[in-house]
Amino acid sequence: MRIRLNVNENTHPIPEDVATDIVRAVAEAVLTVNRYPDREFTILRESLAGYLGAGVTRENIWAANGSNEVLQQILQAFGGPGRSVLGFPPTYSMHSIIAAGTNTSWIEGERDENFEISPQTAVRWIEKAKPDLVFFCSPNNPTGTPLSLETISAAYDATDGIVVVDEAYAEFAPSGVPTALSLLEGRERLIVSRTMSKAFAFAGARLGYLAADPAVADALRLVRLPYHLSALTQAAAIAALAHSAEMLAMVDDIKAQRDRILEELPKLGFPVWPSWSNFVLFGGVADPHAVFEALLEQDIIIRDLGIANHLRVTAGTTAETTVFLDAMAGLGSVARIGA
Repeated sequence: MRIRLNVNENTHPIPEDVATDIVRAVAEAVLTVNRYPDREFTILRESLAGYLGAGVTRENIWAANGSNEVLQQILQAFGGPGRSVLGFPPTYSMHSIIAAGTNTSWIEGERDENFEISPQTAVRWIEKAKPDLVFFCSPNNPTGTPLSLETISAAYDATDGIVVVDEAYAEFAPSGVPTALSLLEGRERLIVSRTMSKAFAFAGARLGYLAADPAVADALRLVRLPYHLSALTQAAAIAALAHSAEMLAMVDDIKAQRDRILEELPKLGFPVWPSWSNFVLFGGVADPHAVFEALLEQDIIIRDLGIANHLRVTAGTTAETTVFLDAMAGLGSVARIGA
């Protein structure tokens, strides 16, 4: 497939000098792969804490093979038979799948209009469902909408369970806007999940992590498999984090292409939802599957989520975004509702 804009990957390759340092670090690690890796991945936790800042130390950090494994370990430790987790669809599909895989009951709350969740809505559903865990996604996938700190705080105060905020796309939010990391102090049941897959273009390397009270990391030590993070994964991630400023320079370009999509699609008759992520959810599509197939015939793949009259597209490179927008313009009135 020539233009892949369906799974929210970072479409920009890692800069060559950064890639060279990563390869060098992995090559050095290969020389000692006859030994098991550091099961506490100490240097990696220090590097992640340094990247996050916000008063976070290595004692607050846990990491695994992608944020999906992080979320799975959270539910292995705090979920399970007889326990429940509350989520708010449409949201990241793996939340409910991981819940099912850990025998944790999945409870679907309802969002407000515009795919938002107000503090009142969050509290109402927590009081109604009495879940053991609450999962939020901010910015939300697949809608791109943000979640207010007030909603997270209200939810935390309304439950004595675990509150998880999945911030996989946090780096694509407006600069300077505080995230759930700012709420960690004094909230020992709050977990903030992150990933290197998106902003760091590390989807193939598989490195997810969380920041939380040190007691959370201690609980996850009980459920993780021994030596779950390979020496090669640790080396690659540490090397990439040493170049965080250069890696994040890609984010500004991706955000520019996202904003370009947000501006251009409405001109073609497709209303968009505000996005703080690296993708855009757009509506006004008469037949989403037909449009998906029409784009596929042009070697462009986006995402049909099953949301009526909507499709989702990842912000690509300048060239990829141009190809997508030109294709949508070419489909014209055939694709639009009411045309």
